[in-house]
Amino acid sequence: MAGFSLELNEDQRDLRDWVHGFAKDVIRPAAPEWDEREETPWPIIQEAAKIGLYGFESLATWFADPIGLSLPIATEELFWGDAGIALAIMGTGLAVAGIFASGEPEQLAEWVPECFGDENDPKVAAFCASEPQAGSDVSGYRTRARYDEATDEWVINGQKAWATNGGIANVHVVTAVVDPTLGARGQAGFIVPPGTPGVASTRKIKKHGLRASHTADVFFDDVRVPGRCVLGGKERVEARLARAREGKKAGGQAAMATFETTRPTVGAMAVGVARAAYDYALEYAKDREAFGRKIIQNQSIAFDLANMRMEIDAARMLVWRAAWMGRNNVPFEAGEGSMSKLKASEVAVWSTERAIQILGGAGYTREHPVERMHRDAKIFTIFEGTSEIQRLVISRAISGIHIP
Repeated sequence: MAGFSLELNEDQRDLRDWVHGFAKDVIRPAAPEWDEREETPWPIIQEAAKIGLYGFESLATWFADPIGLSLPIATEELFWGDAGIALAIMGTGLAVAGIFASGEPEQLAEWVPECFGDENDPKVAAFCASEPQAGSDVSGYRTRARYDEATDEWVINGQKAWATNGGIANVHVVTAVVDPTLGARGQAGFIVPPGTPGVASTRKIKKHGLRASHTADVFFDDVRVPGRCVLGGKERVEARLARAREGKKAGGQAAMATFETTRPTVGAMAVGVARAAYDYALEYAKDREAFGRKIIQNQSIAFDLANMRMEIDAARMLVWRAAWMGRNNVPFEAGEGSMSKLKASEVAVWSTERAIQILGGAGYTREHPVERMHRDAKIFTIFEGTSEIQRLVISRAISGIHIP
């Protein structure tokens, strides 16, 4: 194809270098402290907001890139800095993706700025989909939403689990069942505005990794939201449900539409962690001496590093392809979004494990960051669809057969 190139344009290179500088100078020095504290790093979120890295404008600019690479480029650099702090910064983007996937333009204009706040008073948002008995199984959601015609309000009841920013969010985006007879097709997304009564979070979950990112269960007890807070609008939702009841194709399901949009971005997160571990292990191997020579001169270590670099580059190419396809409305006919997330997440787990092995005993201590990177990496094979779910999506896509 004439003019085909994989070289980044000037704007993309500038974005990469700008975000990398913030990750290197602001995020990395603070990473050990916030990992130990297991608290939301509000000062760093505010620093990101002050320079325009956290906010509606930056996210809109990245989404607007016609090539689709700006968001994964920025995401990779942030997660190269530290995954826990980066997710504290990027977690709001999942809620925004939920609004973007199902919402009307007026809803985006009203609620997305509320998700971020401003540089003087930054806010975060939460996407609440998974439940204690239903993670990847979106058809098992039990949270209910019913419409009260007398007040023009939706009433939400249920419990959501493992919500990033859950309970501390200014805006909660909630997936709830409107018609239980339709399974996953009977669901809709809802905006829960700031300060809405009935929203409660009793505890922050303590995690293996990503400790600087807040994760919590959220309870909705007769939570009343205005009728206009159903994503897509009531008429559009009712029309979709009517088609589903008639056995016709009803369009995208709320939670899955969000996951499909974000899977390449999650893949970019994993690539960033894998690359960070590779970079650290490479420099360590070039500096560390054993048996009278640099340890990189041992083929076993040199080959490990070569494989790490190859796998990371391969994962990035899958992420970039899926991001380009998503931005340009090219269908994921072979599960390309799931491919990118699957490959990148498993590369992250493998690369961080190999980095520890290359450092030996030192890699197992908290004196070196690869231990933290290894803890952070594991979640990528679990959240937003486990590796097993990604393989299921891909196998269904390539075969055209429903594989249970």
